[in-house]
Amino acid sequence: MYQFLVSFTVRPEHRDDFVRAAKKTARESLANEPGSHRFEVISDEENPDLLYLNEVYADADAFNAHAGGPYFAEFFAEAGAYAEGPTWLMRGNVIGDRAAA
Repeated sequence: MYQFLVSFTVRPEHRDDFVRAAKKTARESLANEPGSHRFEVISDEENPDLLYLNEVYADADAFNAHAGGPYFAEFFAEAGAYAEGPTWLMRGNVIGDRAAA
């Protein structure tokens, strides 16, 4: 399993827009991309304008397919107007996972 965590700083007046766009991307990716396993939108407990995306894919190839797909492009076309990021906080393979070998 390939996992990563990224953060975005979102202008307060667009926080709901970001959450809506990220959740739409999550729904569409999970429904239509076989290698997508988890896509969570998380709010920082101290700073509501700091949002995280925690995503899990079958392997790095599945993530690359997602990154080259329409849902990823749609999300960044919208969110890029009002959010700074992504800042990569963590990415890698689960130790012991066959995909990491």
